[in-house]
Parts: sequence; C-alpha cells; structure tokens
Amino acid sequence: MRLLFRPYVSLFIEHSERIIILITNKFTTMSYILVSYSIYLVLTCILTIWVARTLFRNGKVFLIDIFHGNTDLANAVNNLLLVGFYLVNIGYAVYTLSIDYDIFSTRRLIEELSIKVGAIILILGGMHFFNMLVFYKLRKRALQEKRLNRTTTATPTQDRGIY
Repeated sequence: MRLLFRPYVSLFIEHSERIIILITNKFTTMSYILVSYSIYLVLTCILTIWVARTLFRNGKVFLIDIFHGNTDLANAVNNLLLVGFYLVNIGYAVYTLSIDYDIFSTRRLIEELSIKVGAIILILGGMHFFNMLVFYKLRKRALQEKRLNRTTTATPTQDRGIY
C-alpha cells in the first residue's frame, strides 16, 4: 500500500495489479469533525489548566485565613479542590465531545467550536463564582468564630479598659 498526499489532492492505493485513484479537492466530513474535536480538546484543556492554576494560586490565601493559619490543612484542601476542578471540567468536556451531525464547511466548524468552547467557558465561570461563594461563606464563618473566641476569652474588665 502506497499513500501519496498532496494538499488534499490524491490518495493512491495499490492492490494486486490494479491501482485505484481517489481524488478529493476538499476536506471530507470526517476531516472537519476530527479537526473540530482536536481544536475543542486543546482549547478546553488550555482554558481549564489556566483557570485551575489561577484559582489554586490565589485561593490558597483565602484557605489559610479560613483555617486560621493552618497552612498544611489549607494546602491539602486546595489540592483537593484543584483535582475536583480538573475532573469536573475535563470530564464535562469529554462528555460533550460528540457532534451529532455532519460538518461540511469551515464556517460550520467554527460555529460548532464556538458553541462548545463557549459552554466550557460559561461552566468555568460558574464554577469560579461557586468557589468564590464557598470561600466567602467559609471566611465569614471563620471571622465569626474569631469574634466569638475574642468575646468569650476577654474578661469584663478588659472590655472596659479597667485593670
């Protein structure tokens, strides 16, 4: 079998003594779908990794504050959040990978990619705001606990400034 490719021009297949020549001047439907899958997965992975690293780096400060300076616990929770973030986003991206109809043009390829990548971006944004809400509530609870600890440990004379 000898395959000879020129820019989408021809494919030569030798079989016994006969030669079959197939000439195509454009991408086939399968080519468009494979290009779409490839671009979609690459963009999704890049976006997911970028958002996850940003949340991991900046979320550590909030977690340390929430856990009252316990950096070991904050780092462990931050790592677990990172793994969960990767699993949910990449899992969703792979789950929605299929295209149920044929793609015959570059225009349709770009439209399909914009829908799929747009959905991933919306999900990443939603997860970001959900994480921020969880951090806010945890931080609020931690601040309330700090205030409660201050008021229960302080004696009445210290509150009035009398010694």
